[in-house]
Amino acid sequence: MRLTINGTPRTYDGDPNQPLLWFLRDDLQLTGTKFGCGIAACGACTVHVDGSAMMACVTPMAALEGKSVTTIEGLSAAGDHPVQKAWAGANVPQCGYCQSGQMMAAAALLRQKPTPTDADIDGAMAMNICRCGTYARIREAIKAAAAMPASSTGGR
Repeated sequence: MRLTINGTPRTYDGDPNQPLLWFLRDDLQLTGTKFGCGIAACGACTVHVDGSAMMACVTPMAALEGKSVTTIEGLSAAGDHPVQKAWAGANVPQCGYCQSGQMMAAAALLRQKPTPTDADIDGAMAMNICRCGTYARIREAIKAAAAMPASSTGGR
């Protein structure tokens, strides 16, 4: 199967039922996408598939033929994506384990709704759990990212 990961064409000829998470982490050494629960209940493994937030722990490789996957490593290598800048500005991470999934969910939200309401944020982030409870800072960072001009910060 052929797919694109972080802008690089890739091929995969393994088990079609293998979750994307293990291909990313074990085969490609893209370890920013985290394993949390394995049942799509925590959001630590959130990536973008064709621009939409997806849980890599339950997305089988068979579903990715011809698709484009973006991981936290591919969001912006320069660290200038609005979400990355806002996360740093709001000092969001505490332990940091869930934050790549949180940021990927936030980036997908902002691509879909550039000026999200609190309800939009709640809906988009509901599947991403932060055991440290940084939800107020996450909301602050999403609003800050929404206020940044996309053209000068790496786009959305």
